[in-house]
Amino acid sequence: MNWLKNFVRPKIRALVRKEDLPENLWEKCPACDQMIFHRELANNLYVCTHCGHHMRVAAKGRLDMVFDDGGYQLIELPETVNDPLKFRDKKRYTDRLKEARSRVHMNDAILVAHGTIGGVPAVVAAFDFRFMGGSMGIAVGEGFIAAARLAVLQEAPLIVFPSSGGARMQEGVLSLMQMPRTTVAVEEVREAGLPYIVVLTDPTTGGVSASFAMLGDITLAEPGAIIGFAGTRVIEDTIRETLPEGFQRAEYLLEHGMIDMVVPRHAVRDTLIRLLDILRNRTPAADVVSLPTAQDKGITGGRTAPGQ
Repeated sequence: MNWLKNFVRPKIRALVRKEDLPENLWEKCPACDQMIFHRELANNLYVCTHCGHHMRVAAKGRLDMVFDDGGYQLIELPETVNDPLKFRDKKRYTDRLKEARSRVHMNDAILVAHGTIGGVPAVVAAFDFRFMGGSMGIAVGEGFIAAARLAVLQEAPLIVFPSSGGARMQEGVLSLMQMPRTTVAVEEVREAGLPYIVVLTDPTTGGVSASFAMLGDITLAEPGAIIGFAGTRVIEDTIRETLPEGFQRAEYLLEHGMIDMVVPRHAVRDTLIRLLDILRNRTPAADVVSLPTAQDKGITGGRTAPGQ
C-alpha cells in the first residue's frame, strides 16, 4: 500500500493533472478577513471590495497609479555606505539589507521618478513599507534629497508618498540626521517657488512624520492611514490615559486640522491633477473685475455730525 501511495499515485497524478496553480491567487483583507481574487484586488487599486480597507501598496504600484498612462522614468539614486556602524543584533545589518533587496527587488525603501501628471511635469518619491518597514536611513535621505533637487532642476512640483515606521535603528544617529537634511531639502523646493505635496499612507510614523512628511504645502491622506510619531500603546503608557477611538487615524487628524484632505485611493490621481492645475496655473480662470471704490460710489471720508 505504501508503494502504491508513495510511488504509483504521484506518477499517475503527474501524468493527468494540469499545471500547478500559483498559491497567491487569493488575498485576505486584514480588516474584514474576506478573501479577494488577486486580479480583482489589483484592478481595485488594492482597496478591499467588501469593506473599503486601503491595503499597503508597493512603491512601484504608487508610481503606476499617479503618472499619466503609467509612464515615468526612475532616477538612479546616489550610492551610500551600507553598514556605517557595523551594526549587529540577531543578524548582521548587511544580511538584513541583502534579504530585503532580494525579496523586494529594490536597493532601499524609496523610489524616485519623474514624468507628467495630468500633463504637468512632476517628481514623485514613493516609499515601500516592505523594505525594512520603509525605515529612513542614509540611502532614503539621499533619495529624498535627490528628488527635491531634481524637482528644482526641472522646475516641477515634488510629490511624496511616505509609508514608514520611522528612522532606521541600525544606522543610529546617522538615520536621525536625515530628519533635518530632508527638512532643508523641502525648503529648497519652497524657495524655488514650487509646490510640495504629501500624500500620507499607512503607516507614516516616527522620524518621517516628524520631518518632511508633515511639511507639505498641501497634505493629503488615504482613509484609515495611521499617522503619528509614537505608537498608541507608548503614549497611553506615558500619559496613563486611554486615547480617543480612532486616534492617529487620517480621519482624526483631519478633524483636528492636522491634514487638509482624506482622499480615497481611486481619487488621489484626479485630486493631484486638480491641485497641480491650481498651484501651477497662476493666471486667473476668468476676467478680473475691479470692485468699485468708495469714491466711485460717491462716499466721502469723515463723519457727519448728528442731524446733518
